[in-house]
Amino acid sequence: MTLKVVVAGAAGGIGQPLSLLLKAQLPPGSTLALYDVVNVVGVGEDISHISTHVKVESHLGDMKNPDNEEIHKALKGADIVIIPAGVPRKPGMTRDDLFNVNAGIVRDLINAIAKDCPQAWVGIITNPVNSTVPVAAEILKKAGVFNPKKLFGISTLDVVRAQTFIGELKNIDPTKVNINVIGGHSAETMLPVLSQVQGVTFTADEEKKLNERIREAGTAVVNAKAGAGSATLSMAYAGARFTHSIVRAIQGENSVNEIAYVHVEGLSGIEAEYFGLQIELGKEGITKYHPIPKLNDYEQSQLKELIPILKSNIEKGVQFGTAKL
Repeated sequence: MTLKVVVAGAAGGIGQPLSLLLKAQLPPGSTLALYDVVNVVGVGEDISHISTHVKVESHLGDMKNPDNEEIHKALKGADIVIIPAGVPRKPGMTRDDLFNVNAGIVRDLINAIAKDCPQAWVGIITNPVNSTVPVAAEILKKAGVFNPKKLFGISTLDVVRAQTFIGELKNIDPTKVNINVIGGHSAETMLPVLSQVQGVTFTADEEKKLNERIREAGTAVVNAKAGAGSATLSMAYAGARFTHSIVRAIQGENSVNEIAYVHVEGLSGIEAEYFGLQIELGKEGITKYHPIPKLNDYEQSQLKELIPILKSNIEKGVQFGTAKL
C-alpha cells in the first residue's frame, strides 16, 4: 500500500532527521511531502537522493499568504500528517513558554488540514503537547471534522527514554522493556509506571531516581546543548517510530500498540479530557483505550498531583482553540 505522508516543519531541528528516517522507512511507492516556511527546498533535494523508492516533494510557503498554495499542495490527499513545526525550547524555558508562538503555528496548520485532508491521521510533536493537541481538536471541531481516533500527541519519546534508562540501569535490552508512561508530555505531568515493568524490580531509591531522570530528560538535553537546541534527534526517532505504527495499522496489522496523548473524554477512571495512555490502532484509528495500569502508592500520589496541572494545560489549549482570530 502506498501512502502520502506530510512532515509540516520539515526544515527544522526535528523535521530534518524525521524526514530522513521516513524516507528510509516508508512503504515503497509512497510520497513524502515536506513543508516549511524556510529552507525546505534544499532539505528536500538532499533527502531525495537517498536510494529508496519513496517520492519526495518540497513545498515552501507562508501559511498566512493567501496567494501561496504550497501548504495546500503539500496536504492534499495526505494520509498522515506529522507536525514538528515550532520554536525549540532553550535553557530556562518551560514548555509553557513556547505556547504563544507554537499554538499559533499549530492552529494555522490544523486549519489547512481541516480544509485539505480532513480524514488524515494527525500526529503533533509541537510543544507544549499538553496544550497544542487541545488547540488542534478545537479547530477541527469548528470545521466539523474532529475525529478523536486520528488525533495524537506524540509522547513516544517519554517511552523511548524510559526504555533506555531502565535498560542501562538493569543491563537489559531496552527494546524488550515494556513500560507505560502515562499522563501528559511534560516533567510535571508524565508518570512512568515503573511498578508494572515486567522482569525487573526497583528499590525505592532506584524508582525515585529513574522517575526524576525520565521526567527531566528533555531539560537535560536542552541544558547539554547550551542554547543550541532541544531534543531533536531522539524526538525524530520517536516520531518516526510512532509514524511507522500508524503505517502498520493502515496497512491492516491488527492491534498495533502505542502510547500517545489523546482525547479520552468519557473514559472511566480518567479525570482529564486528554491523557497519555496505551492505545491500540487499526485501519480507522484508535480501536481500544487501555485503562490506567495498576499503580503503587507512590504512583497514585503522583497521579493525583499531576491531574490539576494537566487540566490547566488542557484548558489553556481549549481557550486558544476556541478564541476568535
